[in-house]
Amino acid sequence: MRVKNHQNAVSREQVLLDVMAALTSSLDLAEVFSESHKILSRVLAADFGGLCVSRPGEPDQYDWPMVHEMPQVFFDRYPEISDECFVSFAVIQRPNTVLRDSEMLSRQAMRNSAMYAHCREMNMPVERVMSVLLDVGLDWHGGFTLYRESRRPFSDQERAFLQRLTPILARTVRNCRLMGDAVQQGAIMDRLFHQAGFESIVLSPPATELMRTPRSTELLHRWFKGAPCGRLGLPVVLLDTLERLSRSERLVLSEQDVLVFRRPERSLKVTFLRLPAQLGRRPWALLLQEVSHAVPAPREWRKRLTPREMEVVERVLKGWDNRTISEDMGGSMNTMKTHLKRIFVKLAVPSRAKLILLAQELNAEAAG
Repeated sequence: MRVKNHQNAVSREQVLLDVMAALTSSLDLAEVFSESHKILSRVLAADFGGLCVSRPGEPDQYDWPMVHEMPQVFFDRYPEISDECFVSFAVIQRPNTVLRDSEMLSRQAMRNSAMYAHCREMNMPVERVMSVLLDVGLDWHGGFTLYRESRRPFSDQERAFLQRLTPILARTVRNCRLMGDAVQQGAIMDRLFHQAGFESIVLSPPATELMRTPRSTELLHRWFKGAPCGRLGLPVVLLDTLERLSRSERLVLSEQDVLVFRRPERSLKVTFLRLPAQLGRRPWALLLQEVSHAVPAPREWRKRLTPREMEVVERVLKGWDNRTISEDMGGSMNTMKTHLKRIFVKLAVPSRAKLILLAQELNAEAAG
């Protein structure tokens, strides 16, 4: 028995490494998840599966870059039945945490649910589910879900395996979406050079620079003036992070790869993006995004929002992402998202982008 358990553990570790290699082989979201699913099926057998990318607050905006054996009618009808989906309701409450159906609701409640009935009507009988919400702190997130027709539940080992993989799944979704699914190295470089709102530096560790956009040097001088610098004139704090990520990518899946530097009126976000290998090199891109905090909250909103909700709004208007806001306010991501949902309802806006646009319009009217 010990020999068999050891062999299973070795097999899972090899699958983990194979999946990670597949997930970092390209920036085409459909391609990397389809390839990864073929490998995952060796340890996570499922009859149906899918990756859905959506924007909170925009119920009609669903993108399915990867699906396995799911009928087309499911995607056609999902926007109208999403409110009855017990899976999405459960995982939204606990982002980046793998849940099985038994942790979402009771067996009887599942069989009595509208979603259970809908799936059977669509010739997709679902008896067991395992799912995770991939939240990367931006204004969209991904949902990765596996379904079984049989009543055999997903095991503790299967849940633990997917949980280990979750950080890199989330990172892959973020990286592919940021780069617009550019698949060729030349196209990636071109996209990085012209990415609106970003400056880029592409490196091949440890000491080769492949590309740098014109304003990236200016940004570094402005934000790291007087700070210790190392190779290629880059700040040591960025080089240390890049070295740590390059060295531990295969060993530590929860490594932080976004740094945020703040000043009273603006912030600088540095995102470390691993690019597909080419000619034996594994390049990295440093995406530099400077955000101005120049949009004030309209005064009239103070009558409609609580003081705590106003604090969230003020940070959204500064361009901060969900994770940065929750850390700054000393609360959890779930609490912050609850505040944000209530704000959207009270102000009748569907998303943070529309919230910022509305603030700009109201400020312009007040100034005029």
